[in-house]
Amino acid sequence: MSKQKQPRRLAENEAQAVLRTVRTSPQKAGLVLDMIKGKKVEDALAALTFSPKKTAKLAKGVLESAIANAENNHNLNIDNLVVSRAFADKSIVMKRWHARGRGRGARILKPTCHMTIVVAEKQAKEGQK
Repeated sequence: MSKQKQPRRLAENEAQAVLRTVRTSPQKAGLVLDMIKGKKVEDALAALTFSPKKTAKLAKGVLESAIANAENNHNLNIDNLVVSRAFADKSIVMKRWHARGRGRGARILKPTCHMTIVVAEKQAKEGQK
């Protein structure tokens, strides 16, 4: 006998994409992801395209993947998609050592994070097209 299929964690009108172990701190990634929260996907893509931050290029790829998941896997209309949630979770921290004077060493922390973007389909109002 096989296990029961787990219920879907997202609502029926939502799709997500996750990029794991990004070589940047969650704080820096969170600043970029806060920029696109609540925006329509085309506005969010434009904001990420013209942002000078390194994390913006990675976030753009995750957003494009979430849009593709919504269209291909969940049959959502991409014209009505909005970025409902975007966040960065802490991942592993690589610990390295840097040689210092008099035989001592200094610790270097290299943080990583997981970037998650959830897009949701918002229904168009009846008065609008």
